[in-house]
Order: sequence, then C-alpha cells, then structure tokens
Amino acid sequence: MSNIKKAFENGKAFIASVTCGDPDLETTAKVVRAAVENGADLIELGIPFSDPTAEGPVIQGANLRALRGGITTDKIFAFVKELRRDVKVPMVFMTYANVVFSYGAEKFISTCRDIGIDGLILPDLPFEEKEEFLPACRQYDVDLISLIAPTSENRISMIAREAEGFIYIVSSLGVTGTRNEIRTDLSSIVKVVRENTKVPCAIGFGISTPEQAKKMAAPFLMTSFSFSRSIQETVHSYSHIRYSYIRFHFPEKSYKAHMFFDNQNPVLLLIPWAILLVFVLSGLLKMISLISRLPS
Repeated sequence: MSNIKKAFENGKAFIASVTCGDPDLETTAKVVRAAVENGADLIELGIPFSDPTAEGPVIQGANLRALRGGITTDKIFAFVKELRRDVKVPMVFMTYANVVFSYGAEKFISTCRDIGIDGLILPDLPFEEKEEFLPACRQYDVDLISLIAPTSENRISMIAREAEGFIYIVSSLGVTGTRNEIRTDLSSIVKVVRENTKVPCAIGFGISTPEQAKKMAAPFLMTSFSFSRSIQETVHSYSHIRYSYIRFHFPEKSYKAHMFFDNQNPVLLLIPWAILLVFVLSGLLKMISLISRLPS
C-alpha cells in the first residue's frame, strides 16, 4: 500500500499541482515546500511533455518553458530525491504515456519507488490499456491513478472497482484551465463511484479560484489546484512582484499557499525594458527615415 492514504487522515484534503522546471527546479522546490508548509496534503508534480494533450494554454506554456530550459526526466528524478529529504507528504507524478514508454516503463516506475513517488497519473492512458503499466506499478508499490471523465458513463463503475490510490474525476470536458463555471453533474458521477469503491475522489480540471475549490470540496475528499498561472504571472510576466498569495477555505480546513520569488539582482529587471526601448527607438528611426523620403 502506498503513502497516498496519509493524505486522507484528516478528512478533506488538498492537492497542489505544479509543473517541474517552470521556470526552473529551484523555483519548483520553493513552491512545493511553501505549499506543504501551508497545508497541502498531496503534491502533484508534472513532468513536462512536448505534446501535453490534456492541458490548456497555461500548463502547455509551463511544459514548453520547462523543456526549453533543459529539463529532463532524469533531472526531475534527482530533484525529487533531494526534495524527499524534508518533504514528507505523498507525491505523485502527472505526465504522459510516451514519457514513461520512452524511458522504459519498468525503469521509470522502479525509479519512482526509489525516490519516493507514491502514484502516477497518465491522462492519455485509456482504462482498457492500463495493463501496459499496471503490473510494474503493483510490483513497485506505485499507485496507477485512474481518471473518470463526464464521458465515461457506463464505464464509471468498472473504472471505480479497480481504482487505486484515489480517483481523479475530470470536472468538465476539454483541457485543463480556467472555467467561469463548472456545470457537469458531478454528484451523479460520485454516486456511481461510491456504489463501487471506497477509494477517495479528487476533482480536477478547471479549478482555478478559491471559490471553486471551496464549492468542489463539499462533495469531494480532495480538490486539485494548479499553481501554474500564478507562477506564470509572477515569474514570467511581472518579475518585479515579490510573491503571490492564495488562500483556500474549505469546510473543515483552511489552506494558505505563499510562493516567494525573490529576484536578487535588480539589474535583471531592467533587461526587458531595455529590449523594449531598443525596439521602440528602432521603429521611430525607421518612421523618420520613411517620412524624410516622402516628396515635399
């Protein structure tokens, strides 16, 4: 039995989701530790992939930035091994089947066990094809997390009966990302799940505000929230901002997540403005040149 059950010891729980290496592993470590210090019960670590089909623009961008920065699966394995020195909450990987295939399924999953990863989420893996990975996951005590989508319909009971760790319920059709409103009849999905298993349910895809997290937490034991947008806005768009602050209120628990992004070199903050100034001056010079050529 994996470590995931510890996330449920206090009733409702909270999953913090972050893409490894966006913008670098040092920042990822700060985000993970800050989330744990402020109440996260389980960490979902995304391994970047070049074609993340389940992700919306924000997490797609996080994947591509991490890959451009030179992130690799081996670097993430080493990072998690170091992270495990002080981070004791359950952790799972979120990635794609091709990442595991190309690395070698048994080698990948056995390494997960060795570095302290408790579960594996593969959103592009159909339930009917999970035998490609399930034997190795069971051999090395890594839970292969099942997903249930609004389109699963008559397959829900079948998926629920064989689920391990927790069940990841997709809140709405489409990819991850912000939704103004989640209209899926989630209660009927949970009803079928509960008739077939006692494995906890996590709700994800589109949980982007504290209000949505609070609403989703009522019928579910776990709520997944991605920090990718906060990281993108703080690090990539507004590097002068010192930290981002998010607070989650649940019926039984209150979570705070502080993410600090200290920029030790203020000169770096001037670089984007200097580049912008060069483009503006270049445009003005071209305009002046064109005007000077006009007939008087």
